[in-house]
Amino acid sequence: MSDGATARGSATEREEARKTAEGLEHLSGFGNEHSSEAVPGALPVGRNSPQRAPLGLYAEQLSGSAFTEPRAVNRRSWLYRIRPSAAHPAFTRTGNGALRSAPFTQTVPDPNRLRWNPLPAPAEGTDFLAGLWTLGGNGDVTQRSGMAVHLYHADASMRRVFSDADGELLIVPERGGLLLRTEFGLLHVEPGHIALIPRGVRFRVELLDETARGYVCENYGAPFRLPDLGPIGANGLANARDFRAPVAAYEDVEGPVEVVNKFCGNLWAATYDHSPLDVVAWHGNHVPYAYDLRRFNVMGTISYDHPDPSIFTVLTSPSDSPGLAGVDFVVFAPRWLVGEDTFRPPYFHRNVMSEYMGLIEGAYDAKTAGEGGFVPGGGSLHNMMSAHGPDRETFDRASAAELRPQKIDDGLAFMFETRWPVSLTPQAARAEHLQQGYDDVWQGLERHFRPLR
Repeated sequence: MSDGATARGSATEREEARKTAEGLEHLSGFGNEHSSEAVPGALPVGRNSPQRAPLGLYAEQLSGSAFTEPRAVNRRSWLYRIRPSAAHPAFTRTGNGALRSAPFTQTVPDPNRLRWNPLPAPAEGTDFLAGLWTLGGNGDVTQRSGMAVHLYHADASMRRVFSDADGELLIVPERGGLLLRTEFGLLHVEPGHIALIPRGVRFRVELLDETARGYVCENYGAPFRLPDLGPIGANGLANARDFRAPVAAYEDVEGPVEVVNKFCGNLWAATYDHSPLDVVAWHGNHVPYAYDLRRFNVMGTISYDHPDPSIFTVLTSPSDSPGLAGVDFVVFAPRWLVGEDTFRPPYFHRNVMSEYMGLIEGAYDAKTAGEGGFVPGGGSLHNMMSAHGPDRETFDRASAAELRPQKIDDGLAFMFETRWPVSLTPQAARAEHLQQGYDDVWQGLERHFRPLR
């Protein structure tokens, strides 16, 4: 999968990319009807597709949902571009590298609790696309259901352009900043941020540091949305205004550009004679976003016991069963713990949902960090009904702790939670960085039962 990857970018290129990233302006709000133009007068007024679009541009609609879906969930954007997307040669199959898609049928679904160390260092010249490595998932890309868990490790910026017809991509950086050049404009994300690239949107990833590492949830199902708040009320969790959408920015580049399209689980490539990131103006709600996870407004108890961890949901992809998500994205952000007479780390649990957890920084309050533990860049998988919870060391410490108000601000963990089991790829099941003996963290939990006499 090294084809198309370029040599390690120079320090000068990274510095230029960082200056660009740090000077960006953004639009505010999730799910809004945004509009933006890079050149005054490029956006038509009063209609979407005039007989002659302004400035000699082409009008084109990008649909992220069926035309007839309810207005509240309908996703589409109008793009005004230098060349229409239709102006390209035929795509041909190219290698998938370590990228895999559902259905995941090459291994037997595993009920065991599993944990991986971070991905090994990439071969020199590995860009974001070449650095994608699939752990597993569920569903079927051809049926637009389910999800996949990927990780990435890269040391080179992309020169090519990528789009995913199979689903939207939720990118969670753990090491190294990224500059995302999309059809809609530019986004800057650092560790502690996320980026959401909608289905079918073309983009390129430029590295702001020598290497970049992180996680990706590929959501085949309904687009991510903000969860309903129910009894929480009108405010809390992820606030819509904290999501950043790009302002229009375009490339007017003539010359060969490789464009890679993921379609029904495989990668297809074509060489365009121009950059497809040539959108001069746009309006709509099918747009990329970035979000700072530290802006998550955490809810929690101010009396006793734990509310269920669903209160940490940032984004949800609903299924056909109300309240049962195809995939939730959950973050365990800095927060205060004040519960009285309460075991404060996450409780022991068997869950009908399947949980993949990753660590962005620091430590997670239910697991011991350090070598052989749960470390940044690593991840754990607890499939449905697999018993899990705090390890022995954490249990012993928390059971004896003095219950003062406690601020947890030394870690940032997240979870991809899904309604179906996550089946592994063979490469994940046999990976050298799969930890052996993960079950041992629960060994030594002593019997404390003392019957009353």
